[in-house]
Amino acid sequence: MSKKVSRKNLVKRLDNIFSQYIRLRNANALGIAECYTCGKRDHWKRLQNGHFQSRKHYGTRWDETNCQVQCSACNVFRYGEQYKFGLRLDRDFGQGTAEDLHAKAIQITKYSNNDLQELITKYTALVKKKMK
Repeated sequence: MSKKVSRKNLVKRLDNIFSQYIRLRNANALGIAECYTCGKRDHWKRLQNGHFQSRKHYGTRWDETNCQVQCSACNVFRYGEQYKFGLRLDRDFGQGTAEDLHAKAIQITKYSNNDLQELITKYTALVKKKMK
């Protein structure tokens, strides 16, 4: 009989694999990626998954546009550089993207345990593909 995985554990596992995916997604063949807000280049393992809209909002927590590579200085010490982040999102993805993400973030979003597991499976496969 298999032990039921807790919701808290599923969220933690999804956060971990999704973060790896975001950081790997923009890394070059040597594993170097660039901070979305300041341009610092470093190995993806030393960078972070920065969120434009806070992780507390489940509507955008695992949104691939809302999440971009950031260095710890921008993500932690400069509180995510949200203004610069938003300007860059609008430049990269079209005017109004930052506003759309804000609207999406404040909508109540609920994920079932099955939804979380499906996302874990999806991003695990994407990370494995990127690691090849």
